[in-house]
Amino acid sequence: MRLHFLVIDPQTDGGHCPAMQLDEETGDLAFVGETITDPDDLAQLQASSGISSGESGVRIPRRMRRLVLEKLLELEAEDPTVP
Repeated sequence: MRLHFLVIDPQTDGGHCPAMQLDEETGDLAFVGETITDPDDLAQLQASSGISSGESGVRIPRRMRRLVLEKLLELEAEDPTVP
């Protein structure tokens, strides 16, 4: 996977922080965030979409929602052929 940095939490101190990257070969997104460990939250994720082995839930802070949206809109504008 060839990852290209897109955006990082603006309130980070530079390490271990929420971020989003793009796999330039596939167009997939990779997120770095706090691993969800709360049993109730995990149960809700499992009930709604399932969590397979090899998958995990990650939490991205609210303050990053607009940044993530802006980057996604930029990506779509660059390649409008993506379904």
